[in-house]
Formats: sequence, C-alpha cells, structure tokens
Amino acid sequence: MMDALDLARWQFGVTTVYHFLFVPLTIGLGVFVAGLQTAWHRTGKEHYLTLTKFFGKLFLINFAMGVVTGIVQEFQFGMNWSEYSTFVGDVFGAPLALEALLAFFMESTFLGLWIFGWGRLPKRVHLATIWAAAIGSNLSAYFILAANAWMKHPVGYEVVDGRARMTDLWAVLTNSTALAQVPHVIGAAFVVAGGFVIAVCGYRIVKERRARGFRGGDAVMWRSGMRAALLMTAVAGVIVAGTGDMSAKLLHEQQPMKLAAAEGLERDTAGAPFSVVPGIEIPQLLSFLATNDPNATVAGTEDLQARFEKEFGPGDYRPNLPVVFWSFRVMIVFGLSTVALSVLGLWLTRRRREVPGWFARACLLALPLPTLAMVAGWLLSEIGRQPWTVAGELLTAASVSPGVTLTEVAVSLTIFTVLYGALAVGEGVLLVKYVRKGPDVPQPAPADPEPVTGESRLQPTLMY
Repeated sequence: MMDALDLARWQFGVTTVYHFLFVPLTIGLGVFVAGLQTAWHRTGKEHYLTLTKFFGKLFLINFAMGVVTGIVQEFQFGMNWSEYSTFVGDVFGAPLALEALLAFFMESTFLGLWIFGWGRLPKRVHLATIWAAAIGSNLSAYFILAANAWMKHPVGYEVVDGRARMTDLWAVLTNSTALAQVPHVIGAAFVVAGGFVIAVCGYRIVKERRARGFRGGDAVMWRSGMRAALLMTAVAGVIVAGTGDMSAKLLHEQQPMKLAAAEGLERDTAGAPFSVVPGIEIPQLLSFLATNDPNATVAGTEDLQARFEKEFGPGDYRPNLPVVFWSFRVMIVFGLSTVALSVLGLWLTRRRREVPGWFARACLLALPLPTLAMVAGWLLSEIGRQPWTVAGELLTAASVSPGVTLTEVAVSLTIFTVLYGALAVGEGVLLVKYVRKGPDVPQPAPADPEPVTGESRLQPTLMY
C-alpha cells in the first residue's frame, strides 16, 4: 500500500521529468538561435535571418513553458520535502541564489531586450543580447547541476545539529562530480536541441516538396539550418561520450552501487564484463571503463548491500535495479542513434545542394530519440542514487515532510498531473502550429535604429 513518501516521490518524479523536457531544449536552442543570428550579422544572407526568427519563436514558446513548470519544483521542497530542505538549505542557498539572482535574471532580462529590440537596438548590441541570454541559460544549468552533484557526492560541508552547513562554496561549485556532470548534461542538451532542429528542418523539406516544390531560397535555407544542427549534434555527441567516460570512473569511486546496478553486477568481480543486454557480455570492459585497468575489481550490488548494512545499519541500499539497468541502455542506444544520424546527414549533404527525401523523412526520428535518451539518463542518475537524497547522509525516507498526509499529497499530485497535461497540450498545439505554418519572410532590419518620435513611440516594434 502506498504512503505519503511513495506519492511524494511520484509527484516529484513526474513534475521533474516534465520540466526536464523543456530545459535541454532551452539550453541548446538558445545558443543555436544566437549562432544563426551571428551568421546573418556576418554574411547578410536573409535566409539566416528567416531561420533566426523562425526558431527564435519556437525557443520562446519552450522557454516560457520551462519557466512555468520549474516554479512548481520549489513549492514541493516546502510542501513535501521539508526535512530534506532543512538539511540541505544552508548548502543549497548559495548555488540556488546564484542561479536565480545572477543566471536567470541575466537570461530573462537580455531575452526581453532581444524580443523587443528588433529594429530598435543597433545590430551588434541586439546580437549581444541573445548571446547574453544563451550564456545565462547555461550558467543557470551550471548552478543547478552543481547543487545536484552535491547530493551525489557531498563536499565542502559539515553537519551541525542535524543540518549540513557549508564550509567551502568553491568546493561545492567545483565538485568533481559537477565538473563531469555539467558538460555531460549540457552536451546532451545540445544533442536534444540539435535533434529538434533536424526534425523540424526534415519536416519542412518533406512538406514543401510535396506541396509546391522548392524555391531556390528554400532549398538553401533548410539545408543550411539542417547542416548547422547536424554539426552541433555530432560535436555535442562526442562531448557527451567523453564526459560519460569520466562519469563512469567517478561512479566507481563515489557511487559504486549505481555503477553496479547499471551493469547488473551482483558480486565483486575482478575483470568485470560489460553487459550489453542480459546474456551478452564484453569481457573485462566494465573494469577498463571504470578504472582503465581491465583486471580491476568492480563492486557488485549484493556485496555492497552487505557492506552498507554494516556501515549505515539495517535497510535496503539497492536502487530499483531493473529501472537503472534498462534506463542506462535506453540512454546509450537512443543517444548513439541520434549522433549516428547526424554523422550520416553530414556525409550525405556534404556536396549535395538538396537533402535526400528519404533522409529528410528519417530526420523525424531526431525529435523523440535524444529526448528519450536524456530522460533515461535522468532516471539513471536520480533513481540510481536511491535510497539516499544526500549520499551517505540523508535517506529519502527521512526527507519527506512529517506533517503531510497521504490524502494531501494525492490531491496535489492529481492537480499537478491535470495541470501539466493541459500545459502539454498547449505546448504541443503551439509548436505544431508554428512548425506547420513555417517561417514568415522578414523585412531586412535596419543597421541602426531610427529615431523614435511622435506616434511611433506608441507602436513598439515586436519581434514577429
């Protein structure tokens, strides 16, 4: 029978996964739009301006949804997880304040200037605003991921009167887990954003060819947008793979239970194999990935369980083994498939003026695959940390609010589920509407803003 803890975990999991659908797209798409506007600024080619405004519109829709869904996360800390908030509050206060007061303020302020600055700000200043907003998004991700990394590998603190007190902010922000996790997650965000652009470009190519055939400008525009996204996805994929290797080595040192669960390894094993799927193994590969030594010993879940019981007392210290095992494989397979698609696309379009029709249709797969890979990676990361909210310090069972009843959590879970369902429909309708409509052909923006006098003061120049 479920209790308040179970429902609180379900609620946080559902709302966080939903919020996580928008975050990576915002991180990567902001930089991509800034790159497009830079290309227009440097070359003067109008199709770059068209793509900037087209993908900028989709970026703004996604950004707004990310802000709305992210606010709920903060409410839950006070409502359902007060014991957790009490324990981590003194540590989390600094990175979360930096995220809100520095990164998010920077992101939202400059994004506003970008939206309303078309035709009003000098071109270089206007270009700087979108870059500043994109940098703010990535800074925001850094501070959030540094706080999350502290939960997996707490450093720079001491426990006083049952609460974690920060002793070294720099140690928290430069946690070895954070230094591996930040480029891994941000790289994955660029893969997600690149996949989104690839899918949209593929759809537009197929749609316009069926409807009326390409005008010359259309062919150049969509091929340019697709190739830029293909390149971004391929490069980001290499970064994700490299930092994933770093993360595996840190897991061996800092979170051995998660590593063992991801590989289905039950007993301490010297020369541990890498399990592709149950029954198919690559000898010694896991030991090599974890330590650079193919003969090294990797801990197993059952032996770790016995050791943790002696260290922390009776309890089950194993995460949900099937979820961790399979989410790891979904992450790898779907992520590699997206990167392979991007490499194939770069090869196919290297000399051709037009994108092959069959490849344009295949590009639609670039929309779900990287998103599912990133969600699977989040499940691996967070469920693999269980039963701890703060590794070695605070159990999840001890983190829930003691005064919240099962009924109260059930009501809030129902409300959030219905609300998020409605938001999902709204987001989907807006994105589909504007993707199907396609870009408007903009008028060239003036090099510098014209003086604002008379009635023109009352008529702000909007982005669209």
